[in-house]
Amino acid sequence: MVEKDINTGERIAKVLARAGIGSRRAVERMIEARMVKINGQVVDNPATLITSVEGITVDGQKVNEPEETRLWIYHKPTGRLTTYHDPEGRPTIFEALPANIPRVISVGRLDLNTEGLLLLTNDGGLARWLELPSTGWIRTYRVRVNGRFHHKRLEEISKGVTIDGVNYRSVDIKLDERKEGVNQWMTIGISEGKNREVRKLLEYAGMTVTRLIRISYGPFELGKLQRGSVEEITPRLLKNNCNNYFKEIGISLPEPEVTGNKPKTRGKGWAKSKPKKNVKPKRKKQIRSKNK
Repeated sequence: MVEKDINTGERIAKVLARAGIGSRRAVERMIEARMVKINGQVVDNPATLITSVEGITVDGQKVNEPEETRLWIYHKPTGRLTTYHDPEGRPTIFEALPANIPRVISVGRLDLNTEGLLLLTNDGGLARWLELPSTGWIRTYRVRVNGRFHHKRLEEISKGVTIDGVNYRSVDIKLDERKEGVNQWMTIGISEGKNREVRKLLEYAGMTVTRLIRISYGPFELGKLQRGSVEEITPRLLKNNCNNYFKEIGISLPEPEVTGNKPKTRGKGWAKSKPKKNVKPKRKKQIRSKNK
């Protein structure tokens, strides 16, 4: 952590978010619930300034200094909630994560029946920054729908529309040429990610979503990551794509070590045949125009 002037420090909610306790809003709720203490004294103001986490506890648990910021891509399957605990006992994504991953926070949420790319981080400040529409990042989804849609309403939602008093920004919609029976596939890009936004927009256009897969979040793509798998973003990609965030908080990520090894490629690829010896190169044939 960058040293701060002892007379200023940083807001406790911001520091605890960066330490992975939760998002800044979640930390503020913990403070309201009187769960946060400094040297045994309850903190009642989320704007309290601190210069370190020494002596701070949350719900009786000691808070450690923020670790190096990390980011993961998780391929969320359907049937899991994006929450730490569900009162109804339904399975959550955090229960399914590998044991070697530290406590992490999700960047936004995917609902129970939505699958695909979900970003996870140990830095609550980064999670909040990634969620803000001001980053300009597009969330892209592959969507399978059923029903006859209204072209006029599709045009409306592509330009921005208000539904039940909620304003939705313009979205990018591309319909697939091929259909699967009564089902239609499309690709949708949104810039905000409000609660159940894609489903509500398409219901407004007369369609029912039967499958929803997030395939990218800004520059980060799901690719061929298997369902339920987790893949960490490299420090170089994290720094390149989130550099503005690190500038804001005054932290520089270490440059990754450069090795002489060539990067490995995924997939089977293809092999080039070896050229035969003592074989004259073939002359290129001239292609005559059919119009002549």
